Amino acid sequence: MSIRSELKTGAVSLHSDVSGEGSVPVVLLHGLFGSTSNLIGVTRSLEDTFRVVRFDLRNHGKSAHSEVMDIPSMAGDVAAAMEEMGIPQAYVLGHSLGGKVAMELAATQGDKVKGLVVADIAPVSYGRGHDAILDGLLGLDLQALRNREQADAQLKPAVPELAIRQFLLKNLARDGQSGWKWRMNLPVIADSYDRLREAPSNEIYPGPTLFIRGEKSRYIIDENRVPIMRQFPDARLETIAGAGHWLHAERPEEFNALVRGFLMACEGDTP
Repeated sequence: MSIRSELKTGAVSLHSDVSGEGSVPVVLLHGLFGSTSNLIGVTRSLEDTFRVVRFDLRNHGKSAHSEVMDIPSMAGDVAAAMEEMGIPQAYVLGHSLGGKVAMELAATQGDKVKGLVVADIAPVSYGRGHDAILDGLLGLDLQALRNREQADAQLKPAVPELAIRQFLLKNLARDGQSGWKWRMNLPVIADSYDRLREAPSNEIYPGPTLFIRGEKSRYIIDENRVPIMRQFPDARLETIAGAGHWLHAERPEEFNALVRGFLMACEGDTP
């Protein structure tokens, strides 16, 4: 399903996948280089009770491309898409970059956010941590590629972890001729990387909030508790043992149980 947003608002068209038996909407937002498919596990754990709406962020997946890419613009896309879908308010869950977009939406348009779940990201600015990945992706000669195996081999020196390469190469698609193309807008993502590292707006969101971090991840460290609680005073922080940054994929049962329990408690039901 594609959502067409009014260009005069500055929003771009977002692709969405919608599923679920319930009437209460839960919006899911993926991380950098991702798409709606990244959060399918938590989707399946919620769709018996909630209406689950997964968006591709701008310049990702099947959503529209734009030369403008920053956290406020991406949050504006989500708000416009929700409005066009007739969703005045929803629970919002975001992982990594999607978590920043979710926090931005809650900070600037809190009336649209019934409750907030942020997976392994804090409301702070981060240093550069994806330069090797960006260099490796930009260095692929798409016109010379014959198959995905060749792309994997070319990317391996920059990205030695197989699981991360497999995740990144999901963005490759046939160009309709004999070559390949990126589904994501890779040049703009690379050019916008410094803006994507910035902290979201710092207005206070008073609604119920759950931060979930991976024990092995460094994206939410103990020092981040102060800015988290300052901006999200009704927040709690949970840690999933043995998990890294991809906690929803590494420890799906624990992650899904925390998310579902939080949402059910917000709805006044026993998890």
